[in-house]
Amino acid sequence: MTKQVPSTVFKTRVRNEALGGPNPFEWKDLSTDDVFKDKNVVLFSLPGAFTPTCSTSHLPRYEELYEEFKAEGVDAVVCLSVNDAFVMFQWGKAQGAENVFLLPDGNAEFTRKMGMLVDKSNLGFGMRSWRYSMYVENGEIKQMFVEDGYEDNCPTDPFEVSDADTMLNYLKNR
Repeated sequence: MTKQVPSTVFKTRVRNEALGGPNPFEWKDLSTDDVFKDKNVVLFSLPGAFTPTCSTSHLPRYEELYEEFKAEGVDAVVCLSVNDAFVMFQWGKAQGAENVFLLPDGNAEFTRKMGMLVDKSNLGFGMRSWRYSMYVENGEIKQMFVEDGYEDNCPTDPFEVSDADTMLNYLKNR
């Protein structure tokens, strides 16, 4: 598999102490190049911040294995979700995420261009990302692990192959 990650701009919030006050954050656009160019990146995508599997298993295990990913030549571990920057920031704080970069895809543009956008209206979520992970070198997708059962309004939430251990095993054995 050799496919470039789609070009998009992510709307993020960054801390700027010069602003002062109780909310010293400002908007910062991050392009696909900012995230992937000249880097080896593990990205995993999940249906939503604060949701059960995402909060108890998916994000925490990537956070836990972060140093092992670094040892395999990974420059960044990124968690993407179709949530806005405010939700992703608060989820990161609640999770104590210090190493995994939480990337908001609030408009679902990246997710749509990846072909991973699904309707989860059956859960009241609207349009969200299907659960997957990928290893990317300089913007080129080298490996993807996509959960089985991709469909709109899926009655289950498969979580078998997009986990941190599967990705780490791939990297150790490539």
